[in-house]
Amino acid sequence: MTLKGRGAQIQTHNKFLAHKRVLEHVEGLDEESDEKFNTVFLVENAKTIVNQVTSPDVGMVYSSNPYQGCEHGCVYCYARNTHEYYGLSAGIDFESKIMVKQNAPELLRKFFDHPKWTPQPISFSGNTDCYQPAERKFGITRQLLHICLEYGNPMSIITKNALVLRDTDILQELAKKKLAHVNVSITSLLEETRQKLEPRTATAKRRLQVLEDLSKLGIPTRVMAAPMIPFINSFELPKIMQAAADHGAVDAGYTFVRLNGSIGEIFTDWIKQQFPDQADRVLSNIKNGHNGKLNDSRFGTRMRGEGEMADIIGQQFKQLRIRLFKDKGIPDYDYSVFRRPDKGQLSMF
Repeated sequence: MTLKGRGAQIQTHNKFLAHKRVLEHVEGLDEESDEKFNTVFLVENAKTIVNQVTSPDVGMVYSSNPYQGCEHGCVYCYARNTHEYYGLSAGIDFESKIMVKQNAPELLRKFFDHPKWTPQPISFSGNTDCYQPAERKFGITRQLLHICLEYGNPMSIITKNALVLRDTDILQELAKKKLAHVNVSITSLLEETRQKLEPRTATAKRRLQVLEDLSKLGIPTRVMAAPMIPFINSFELPKIMQAAADHGAVDAGYTFVRLNGSIGEIFTDWIKQQFPDQADRVLSNIKNGHNGKLNDSRFGTRMRGEGEMADIIGQQFKQLRIRLFKDKGIPDYDYSVFRRPDKGQLSMF
């Protein structure tokens, strides 16, 4: 039975826990299950809100995530494994138990006020989508954007949610100062595929409209065709990039799917349910792209893969990017506008 509105269909075992629960007697129909998969928001008193990214192949140096876990439920999401540090599962827990860092604005101000901080781009959604449904309720991302504007610190966003349009007033002001980049992730233009891969995200049509609306306001946008999954969406790469260019994107990026940690088990279970006739071929080609495994963590190859299928996708992307985005590109940031606001201290005394 498929869980509607959820990407993961299982609760994977948390490797940090010594014990796990299993159902041994399926005939116990009179036993009421305590597994409830409605979304629960858990307020967290975070210690930090900005993380330094040491990986050389993700295109960011600092990231910030106001939420941990993501209700979008993208079945391939590499961030699922981080939920295990909370004692939870990378499966359904990741998309139904959302940590809310309500003290994030306070922490970001403190971070910018540190005398050793020199302006660098902060990437919101480096781990989970900062515009996931929780943002409509809590509004933390909007507060963080306000603070970036107040200090003049550059930022970027990657999202699959049209809620980003709520904050065009702030993003437009940031863009005028060359402080804002917005990346819109589009994995498939086919609605049936999107619903299976990313059940609680905006439709591709809506995301293309987001690109267009932001671009018309002078906010630089990039499409992220990620991840490309052999035989599931890899054949859509040309149409995704063409559609994005037609709707105002000035650049593009992509990744080859990698199924790190528990995501391998989640994805394998999912594809055997959703695409049973293609499952073996898809999994085989993913392994061929990662040195015989579902994931290869080596820097330089993990995001692009290797082997025949990965090379075909990579070459196709390179040619499309040259053709569709020639003489375009995301503008450079202006780091000179960073200022710490006057706190009203009477320093003269």
